[in-house]
Amino acid sequence: MRKVLSPALVVVLVLGLSLTGCATKKFVNEQISEFDQVTNTKIHEVQDSVEKNQKEISDLQANQEALAADMALLSETTQEAMKRADAAGVLAMGKFLYEVTVTDNDVMFGFDKAGLSDDAKAQLDEFAAVVLAVEGHAYIEIQGHTDNIGSEGYNLDLGYKRAEAAMRYLNMEQGIPLFRMNVISYGEFKPIADNSTKEGRAQNRRVTLVAMQ
Repeated sequence: MRKVLSPALVVVLVLGLSLTGCATKKFVNEQISEFDQVTNTKIHEVQDSVEKNQKEISDLQANQEALAADMALLSETTQEAMKRADAAGVLAMGKFLYEVTVTDNDVMFGFDKAGLSDDAKAQLDEFAAVVLAVEGHAYIEIQGHTDNIGSEGYNLDLGYKRAEAAMRYLNMEQGIPLFRMNVISYGEFKPIADNSTKEGRAQNRRVTLVAMQ
């Protein structure tokens, strides 16, 4: 015998299904809303990270451009000194600090001489005072130069002796450690004046000291 649902029961069933549907829809909406919030948070985090990285890249490029501009203002031998020191890994900041060149006109070296005069020692004392006042450790390259009188080999050796004399003085009289210094000779190969004149040759007989950090 077939049962017939009463109208009241049908209404209850329909209402129950309706309420269940509403509850399910509300739950789904809540889940979607929560997912959207998490997604938006992640998107903002990624955007912030991208912006931070872009700023860091921009700052790095600006620093590199500034360093390149500063390097362009330095003498050729100072630029070479910076590259050598950087390649050797002895620089903490890769920064140029101070440079001084003392020539024969400053009574540093006479013709075919490597000894230091009193005036030369005074200038080395001034250089040392500047370097020692810098916060942190400085690295110094001492470059020896000559005029073009004599053979290339002889002048390379003479330039080295001149640079070494300056290094020994800075170590023994000013206490700058030897491991913070290096000497190199350019001999006659980096003239700054005309070797065909007496005055030009005197300028080319010189020592250049480059302080870096």
